[in-house]
Amino acid sequence: MNSPEPTADALLDIVRQLGTELHPARRVNVTLDSTLDRDVGLDSLGRVELVLRVERRFGVNLSEGTLVNAETPRDLLKDVVGARTPGTASTPAAQAAETAPHSTAAPEHARTIIEALDWHLQLHPERPHIVLTQESGTAEEITYGALQRGASRVAAALLERNLPPRASVAIMLPTSADYFYSFLGVLIAGGIPLPVYPPARASQIEDHMRRHAGILSNAQARVLITMPEAKTLALLLRSQVATLSDVVTPAELTTGTVPQIRPAAKADDIAFLQYTSGSTGSPKGVILTHANVLANLRAMGQALQVNSSDVFVSWLPLYHDMGLIGAWLGSLYYAFRMVAMSPLTFLARPQSWLWAIHRYRGTLSAAPNFAYQLCARRIEERELEGLDLSSWRLAFNGAEPVSPETLEEFGARFARHGLRREALTPVYGLAECTVGLAFPPLGRGPKVDRIDRATFANTSRAEPVPDDGQRDVLRFVACGHPIPGHQLRIVDTAGRETGERQEGRLQFNGPSATQGYYRNPEETQRLFDGAWLDSGDYAYIAEGDVYLTGRAKDLIIRAGRNIYPYELEETVGNIPGIRKGCVAVVGSVDARTNVEQIVVLAETREKDVEVREKLKRQINDAAFDLIGMTPDDIVLVPPRTVLKTSSGKIRRAACRDLYERGGRGALEHALWWQLLRLGLAAVLPQIRRSLSRTGELLYGIYVWACFWMLAPVTWLAASLGQDPRSSWQLSRAGARALFKFTGTRLMVQGLENLPVRGTPYVLVVNHASYLDGIVLVAALPDQLSFVAKRELENHFVTRSYLRSIGTQFVERFDLQRGLEDSERLLALMRSGQPLGFFPEGTFRRMPGLLPFRMGAFVVAAQAGVPAIPVALRGTRSILREGHWLPRRGVLNVTIGMPIAPHGSDWDAAIGMRDAARREILLHVREPDLSLETISTKTRGQ
Repeated sequence: MNSPEPTADALLDIVRQLGTELHPARRVNVTLDSTLDRDVGLDSLGRVELVLRVERRFGVNLSEGTLVNAETPRDLLKDVVGARTPGTASTPAAQAAETAPHSTAAPEHARTIIEALDWHLQLHPERPHIVLTQESGTAEEITYGALQRGASRVAAALLERNLPPRASVAIMLPTSADYFYSFLGVLIAGGIPLPVYPPARASQIEDHMRRHAGILSNAQARVLITMPEAKTLALLLRSQVATLSDVVTPAELTTGTVPQIRPAAKADDIAFLQYTSGSTGSPKGVILTHANVLANLRAMGQALQVNSSDVFVSWLPLYHDMGLIGAWLGSLYYAFRMVAMSPLTFLARPQSWLWAIHRYRGTLSAAPNFAYQLCARRIEERELEGLDLSSWRLAFNGAEPVSPETLEEFGARFARHGLRREALTPVYGLAECTVGLAFPPLGRGPKVDRIDRATFANTSRAEPVPDDGQRDVLRFVACGHPIPGHQLRIVDTAGRETGERQEGRLQFNGPSATQGYYRNPEETQRLFDGAWLDSGDYAYIAEGDVYLTGRAKDLIIRAGRNIYPYELEETVGNIPGIRKGCVAVVGSVDARTNVEQIVVLAETREKDVEVREKLKRQINDAAFDLIGMTPDDIVLVPPRTVLKTSSGKIRRAACRDLYERGGRGALEHALWWQLLRLGLAAVLPQIRRSLSRTGELLYGIYVWACFWMLAPVTWLAASLGQDPRSSWQLSRAGARALFKFTGTRLMVQGLENLPVRGTPYVLVVNHASYLDGIVLVAALPDQLSFVAKRELENHFVTRSYLRSIGTQFVERFDLQRGLEDSERLLALMRSGQPLGFFPEGTFRRMPGLLPFRMGAFVVAAQAGVPAIPVALRGTRSILREGHWLPRRGVLNVTIGMPIAPHGSDWDAAIGMRDAARREILLHVREPDLSLETISTKTRGQ
C-alpha cells in the first residue's frame, strides 16, 4: 500500500496533534515556521516521537540529522520530501499555497498593529469586524476592508497637513466609525494616537480644559481630531498647548488621496499613549509600543482561549484601555466580531448592554464593578422578560475594586436568564501593563477569600477564617494568576518579597510592561524597581491567586493600622439618604498635629438640619463598626461635588485638595485628647510589626547557622559512606535534624503507597524550591536514585555528595547523549532500582505547576513499572527562588497511589503523565501553568 504524499497540512496535523497531547490545556497553533521547542513545546523525547510518527505516516526513513537539526515543521517537511524524492525540494510557491492560514487564525508573526490589520485584509477584507449599534436600534457594520479604506483617507489627509513622523495626534471623539478610522489613520500616517475623552456636559468645561491642556502639552500633540460640537472649545486649547497646530473634525480628514508610500512602523515604536484618567498637574502618559500591545493580546488570548467565533459586546469608552485594547484591538487581532455601543446608552439604559449580548449572542464582555451593580439593582424585571444570557462565556469584572457582594447579586439575579456562575470573571490589569495582567482559570467562577480583619489590620497577614459568622472578617476577590510570560511579586516596605498571604505592594514584569511615562522621567523612575514595575496597588498572593486590597496612594495609615477607603466608601454609600457611589474617604494631614485624619465626603440631597445631623451620626457609627474608629471629619456635600475620573472612579487626591481648600470641619475634641488617643492606639500595632520583621530576620539567620553546622558533617559522612543506602540514611538523619532544630514541621502522608524495598518504580515530584531535595530525603525511608542535570557533576561538592546517594546524571541539551542516558536509566530500572524525577525540569519564584517533560513517564512505560506522584507543599513559601532568607512554614509531602502503565508506548506514557499531574495538582494548591509556553522568559527571572 502506497504511503500518502507529504503535504504541509498533513505534517502540521501530526505536529499539532503531538503538541496537544503534550500540552492538553493550551491551544497549540502551529505553522510551518513555528519552532518545535518554543512554540510546540517538544523536548528531546517529544522530537523522537514526532520523527517516528512522520516516518510511519509518509513511509520514509529520516536521518539522525533531522532529529537533531530540524527547528521548524518547514525544516521537517523539506527532509521528508527529500527522503521520498532525492535531489528535489518543495517549491516556495507550493508551500505558500498549502499553508495559507484559515480565516479563524490570528497574525502570530505580525510585529505591529498595522501588520495585523494587513494580514486580515489579505485573507478576508469583507469579513465583518465591528457592529456599531445606535440608540434607535439600528446598526452599522464595518468590515476589515472598510476600516482600512476609512483609515487610509484619514492618513492621507494628515500627511497632506504635513504631520511629522512620530508626532502625537489627540483623538477626542465618541464611540463611532470616525473614531476607529482616526485611530488607525494616525498609525498609518506614522503618528502616535493619543486617546482623550470629550466633555460630558457644559458644567465640566473648565475642569476638562485644564486637565486636557496638561495632557496635550505633555504629549506635544500636533493635531486634535474632535467632533464639530466641541471644535470651538477645542480651539481654545491652542493658546495653552504650544505644539497644537491643527484642530479638525473627521469630516475634514476625508479629502486626501490614499498614500502609496507610508512610514513603516517597527515593533518597538510607540503604538499610542494611554494617559491615566485622573492626570492633572503631572500627566502620566503610559508608553505602549506595538510589541507591548501584541504581546498582551497574545497572552490574554492564550489564557482566555479566544478565537474568531467569539463575539465581544462592549459599551466601554474607547479612550479607556479596557475598551480600546481589550475589546477593539483584541477583536481586530483575533477576528472576532465586536459589537460596540455608546457608554451613554448604557448609563441611560443599563439593560441595553444585556440585550445586546442576547441579540448578538455575545460570548465576551467587560465592565467595571459599578456596571454589574447597576444592572443587579436598577433594572426592573419587566425590562428583562425573555432575556437569554446563556451565550455569555466570560463576563470580565475589572478596572476598579471587585465587590464580592456585587458578584453574588449579579450572579443570583441573572442566573434565571441563563447566566452561568462560572462566566463571572474578576480580572486585574493596568495601563502600565498594556491592559491585562491576571486572569482566573477558565470555568472556575468567582473565588472569595475570607480573612480575619483584626489580624490583617495589625500585621498585614491575610489569615483565612471559616464562614461560621463568629469573626469580624474582610472579604477579597481572587483576580487569578499572571497571564503567560508575565510575573507578579509582593514586596514589603523594605523592598523584600513577602511570603504567602502577606500583604505588600504588588510589582510585575513581562513583555507587556511599559517603558515608562512619556516625557516624565521623575514618575518613570518611581515606577521601576530594577526589572520590576510598581503597580501602585496593595495585594497578597494565596495559592497562586492575587488578591487586591487597595491602592497604595489612597491608603490611610491611622494609629499604625491600614485603612482602605473603598470599603468605607461602599459602607457609607449604602446609608439611605447618601448618594451611592458618590462618597470619598481621604486622608488629610492636620498641619497642627502632623497626624493623618480620616475625612468622609458624602453627597446628599437632604437639606434639613436634623436629617443631616442624623446622617452624620449614621456615618460615624458605620465607620466605627467597620474599622473600629470614627472619622475625624464628616462633610455632607451637594450632588456632583465629589470629583470623579472620566471612567467614574473617585478622584480621591482631588477630593482631598478640595477639602483642604476650605471644607475642613470643626474638630470635636481637644488637641491633647486626639494625640493621647492616637498614641495609645498606635503603640501595640507598631511594636507588633517591628518585632515581626526583626523576628523574621533573626530566624532566617538562625536557619542558615543550623544548615552550615549540619551540612559539612552530613556531606562528609555521606561521601564516606560504603553504599548509597547507608549514605541516604545518614542524609535523612541530617535533614530531619535541620527541620527539628529550626522548628519546621514536616508532615508526610501516603508512605504506605511506596512499594516494598527492591521493587522498581518512578517517583515524580513537583519542583518549587532548592529545599525540595532535602525534604524528599527527610521524608522517604528508603533510598532511590535521583535523576539530575549533568551540570551538577561539574562541581566537586555537589558531585561527591550526589554520587554518594546514587544520583544519576543526564544530559539536557545534547540530544544524542540524552537518548543514551534514557537507555541507561531503563537498564537501571530493570535491575530493580527506583528512580526519582522532577519532571518540571526547573522551578521559578511564582506559584504554579509547570509543564512536565516526558522522560520519567517514557522510562516508566517502557520498563513496565508504576509512576508514583508526590506533591510537595510549603517549600516555595519557606525558601523562594531568588531569595536566600528562609521563612517559617510547614512542609507537606503527599505520596499518591501508584499509577500503572497501560502499555509501553508513547500513549501509555502520556496517560501516566496526565494522571500524575492531576494527582499532584490536587495537593499542591497552586495553579496549572501548562497553558504557558515552556520557554517563555521574562525580566526578573
